[in-house]
Formats: sequence, C-alpha cells, structure tokens
Amino acid sequence: MSEWLPDLARRKGPRYLAIAEALSTDIRTGRLASGVRLPTHRDLADALGVTVGTVSRAYAEADRRGLISGEVGRGTFVRGGGARGAGAVPRTGTTPAGPIDLSLNFPMGDIDDRQLAATLTVLSARGGLAPLLEYQPHAGSPRHRAAGASWLARAGVAADPDRVLVACGAQHAMAIVFMALAEPGDVVLAEELTYPGAKTLAALLRLDLRAVDIDDAGIVPESFEKACRAGRPRLLYCMPTIQNPTGSVMTEARRRRVAAIAQRHGVAIVEDDIYGMLAPKRPRPMAAFAPEEGFYISSLSKTIAPGLRIAYLLSPKKHVDRLSSVIRSTTWMAAPLMAEIAAVWIEDGTADASLKRKRAEAAHRQALALSILPKDHLDTHPYSYHMWLRLPAPWTSATFVTRAWQRGVMVTPAESFAVSEPAPAAVRLCLGGTRTREDLERGLKILSETLGGSQQPGMSIV
Repeated sequence: MSEWLPDLARRKGPRYLAIAEALSTDIRTGRLASGVRLPTHRDLADALGVTVGTVSRAYAEADRRGLISGEVGRGTFVRGGGARGAGAVPRTGTTPAGPIDLSLNFPMGDIDDRQLAATLTVLSARGGLAPLLEYQPHAGSPRHRAAGASWLARAGVAADPDRVLVACGAQHAMAIVFMALAEPGDVVLAEELTYPGAKTLAALLRLDLRAVDIDDAGIVPESFEKACRAGRPRLLYCMPTIQNPTGSVMTEARRRRVAAIAQRHGVAIVEDDIYGMLAPKRPRPMAAFAPEEGFYISSLSKTIAPGLRIAYLLSPKKHVDRLSSVIRSTTWMAAPLMAEIAAVWIEDGTADASLKRKRAEAAHRQALALSILPKDHLDTHPYSYHMWLRLPAPWTSATFVTRAWQRGVMVTPAESFAVSEPAPAAVRLCLGGTRTREDLERGLKILSETLGGSQQPGMSIV
C-alpha cells in the first residue's frame, strides 16, 4: 500500500476537493503511478487530521473524475494510464462481478461503426478532404457555422451563421465565454447546484463563483437580483433545460424575469443547453429574451457522440470577434474534419436519427428507474440521462455514496455540484453508464435496497 500523503498547505476550499485536486496533480506529475494502491480511508484521515467522511468524499470525487477505482475487499487504486481519459472510457456494470457506474453521464444509443464508416466513405469519394487538414477561420468555416445555425434552429434558436462559432465541445465553449468576459477576481454566478466542470473552470480562471437559489421552476429571481446588487457579477452560468444535476426545466416566466434582471444589471447569461435537445418540448432559450446579453451553447456530445468534440456557440454580434480571438489563443480552431462530419450528419439526418434514439432510450430507462426507486425522493425529467435522488434522514450524501460503493454501485455526491456549503443530502444517478438495461436495473435495485438498509458500512473500503 502507498504511503501517499497529499500536500494541502496551499489549497483552498473544502478539504475533500483539496484532496481530490492533490490526487489529480500527483497522478499527472508522475508522483503516483498507475496501479498504485492508495491509503485506506481511515489511514489517510488520521494522517491528515480530517474525518473519514471527508476522505470518502474525496475518493468519490476522484473516482468520478476517472482518477481511481476500487474493489470491495481489495483496495483503491490509481487507474491505468492515470485516468479514464488515457484510453476509451469503459462503461462498467456489464458483468456481474464489475462495479455498476451510475456516476458518469454517458449518452445512450451511440453512433455505430457502420454509420461512421459510411460517412467517411462518402467524404472520401466526394474528394476535397485535404483542405480539412489546413488552417481554417478561427470561428469555423462558413459551411460549418451554417450547419451550426441549422442545428440551433432545432432548439428554437434563430441564429445567423455569422453569430455562430464552432468550438471543441461545450466545455471549450464555456471557457471561451468565461475567458472573454471575465478576469481573475470577477464575480461569476451559477445555480446553487451546477455542473462540476463550471466549478473547475471558475477555479482555474480564479473567478469568484457564487450561488443563486433555485427551486422547481428554476433560478429564483429574487436571489439573482440580490446577487447582482451585492457582487456586480460579470456573468451568470446556467442550465435552464434538463438542469444538471436536478433535471429541472426553468419555466418561460422565470426565463423572462431572469433575462430582464440580467439586462438591467449588464450581466451576461451563459446558457449551457447540452441536454436541451433531449426535451421534445421546452421553453425558448434564455437568449431569446436577452439577445444582447445571451450566449447559447449546444454540444453534440450528448445527442450524437462524446468523441465528436464539436459544439456551437451563439453570441451577440458585438462579441463575436472577441470570442474568435479566444479560440485562436486556445486551440486556433476546432478540428475541421470533425466539424465536417458533424455538418454532414446534421444535413443528412443522421444527427436527428441519433437524437431520436437517445430520447427513446432515455425514456425507457427513466421509466425503469421510476419503477424501482421511491418517486417522492426523485427529481428528474422524462428524457433526462440523470436523476437527482434526495436522501431521507438521517442519510448524508457521503455515507450513502460510501455504502453504495461498498455494494458495487458508483454515484455522485451532492458536494460535487454544490457551489456553496452545506450541500444537500442527495446524489446524482446517471442512467446511461451501463450498456444494458439489465445492468442498470441491477444497480437501481441495489440503491433501493441501500436506501432502506443500514447506514453503517459492512466493511472498510480501502
């Protein structure tokens, strides 16, 4: 067993996140090699002077990021290659002996080999591929920006192609806007429970991320107004449709009120609509109500394939050149070949067919989960890839994550999404992590049994 001890002296924020960040750094720099067995929860807690629950939360966060994996009775180990990202991200839960991973939001119903091969064959026969390996305009070629505008129209967004920028996925699109509009120390607002990637990005850019209250109808306008008056924020990051992690959809009335407040205070709205296409019916995007303040992001990772690193960013006209400069500074341009594949699939109906399959599979899995888990403790959407499980007292997210992990199921604690503390007693469940519905059913039944069982661990997790 490794005697690894993280250096937390200069790390700010919650201790569990500091431990997870230190683990990430030590893996990346080679201090921790692939396959190294990490200290037990209790040993590391004693060495650091923190609680066992803090270490459990840290390990759960590190596992969610793909840094480590564990086996009941054997230990917790640094993953091969240092992270899931070193190779193809495996979907676990496909064998009775394997852990069931309900912690990552995989899309359902992937593009298969034949579809990709057929598209590449068409592109090859068409000719003119060499220019796709050359430098292109930073915001994307006119053809690829037009394809993006066509895709955004499916979400009810009227977009001129000259206002659409092609990015390397939604995370990159978020970074583009954050970097263009905010400087270190600036206040950035987000829903009190938000996508962890937004938290990481804000920390990386040294932005002051603050929470605004949410309820079943979305952002609470009064809380947003108060935050605007108190902090003079530069931007608001939000997910109004199939929010991550709660699955809620902000009502149109709320969107109008929030947009009006943003316009009054000069706050840019960064709308992450990565899951929005899954909802057949939804209110109009926030950008429709605040066209001069709204930035709208739609990615193809959840609707087509995560490896197709293409997202479309709709910007107010006045910011397009500035955003293009940030693209130049970060990646120069999105990969033209990827953007061409995306354009072809948008044009020939492959993207729409993929979206239809994913909606159908999400609906099946949602119905399955609702038949197993207590409905009165769930927040979700009929076409969402994830569910928000509110835990009955006296459960905490840390104890539930640990207990579920001991029984072979991986879920994500509320702390990963909370912008401020304390986090609620809840966990996010992802329904696409297993390739089969049978494995998903097995995992959900384990969680249901765990909810009704003891909170005390049956054995130590190491």
